[in-house]
Amino acid sequence: MTEANQQKELFNHIRQSLPQHVSMANEIAGLLNISNDSVYRRIRGEKPVTLNELKLLCEHFHLSLDQVLQLNTNKVLFIDTEANTLLSNFKDYMHSLIAQLQYFNSFKHRQVMYLSKDIPIFYFFYFKELAAFKSFFWSRSILNDPDFEGRNFSFNNFDIKEYFELGQKVLQEYNTIPCAELWNYESINSTVSQIEYYRDAGIFETAADLNKIVDSCDAMLQHLQKQVEKGCKFLPGIGEAGYGASIKFYVNELILGNNSIMVETDDTKIAFINHIVLKYISTTDKKFTEKAFSNFQNLVSRSTLISETNERDRNKFFNILRERVQACKK
Repeated sequence: MTEANQQKELFNHIRQSLPQHVSMANEIAGLLNISNDSVYRRIRGEKPVTLNELKLLCEHFHLSLDQVLQLNTNKVLFIDTEANTLLSNFKDYMHSLIAQLQYFNSFKHRQVMYLSKDIPIFYFFYFKELAAFKSFFWSRSILNDPDFEGRNFSFNNFDIKEYFELGQKVLQEYNTIPCAELWNYESINSTVSQIEYYRDAGIFETAADLNKIVDSCDAMLQHLQKQVEKGCKFLPGIGEAGYGASIKFYVNELILGNNSIMVETDDTKIAFINHIVLKYISTTDKKFTEKAFSNFQNLVSRSTLISETNERDRNKFFNILRERVQACKK
């Protein structure tokens, strides 16, 4: 590939990473502090990009030189948006999640493929009681938020309002993105284990608090089952007028996922890999994303579709999950 073609490929990568309504020329002109005319000359390959400009472009648009120059290596560049920060506040995490989903929704075409080891975070915010427990659990037991150190859980001393409002915003964004989710019968286990641990460790103030959380989790599964039956996403209590994007729901009895997420936006594919419970790293590397998407489709071909059709398997799946949740009361 010639130098001019390599430079054009660089700008193709940048263009694919931007929503359609965003001007690439304006973005680059502001970043490099040059005129739009100078940007266009670089885009056309008439003026070479300097090493310093290349560095700024790769850093700003999260590109790797291997990717831009199409080097045949076995290295993959992943982005960690929190690499320079210490995540210790669950509200901040929610704000960043909303911003990420809004970014996806800025594209005309977008689709999410979710390989679920655990229940996706979005669904915990359908009902306040479950939202309160999960927000408390993640703050106290995962993020080690000092405000939660040594605290027991009680609905009487935990203000869920701000967490729930953030969760509703997350749901509103996620519900406008078409998705395919692949679950296993074990996908409920982490939530059940968390409830049982708090129960056995005496972290719930009262048995009534425990029972409310269990019933709220059961209500979440019932609502999710309704979504799967309809084949679209919507908030509780809203009729057909509030139906959102489509959901294809698959069950695989043999393979337990790893909470990896594949997102397709216009001409770009992004793979998100889960690490340290709540955190994700991402890449747009073509070789990696093509394999990730292909592997997901391979798993789907060996799974059972229970959305819209297949009432028997759908009822069986959700009944088993609900039984496991209700057993936490015992």
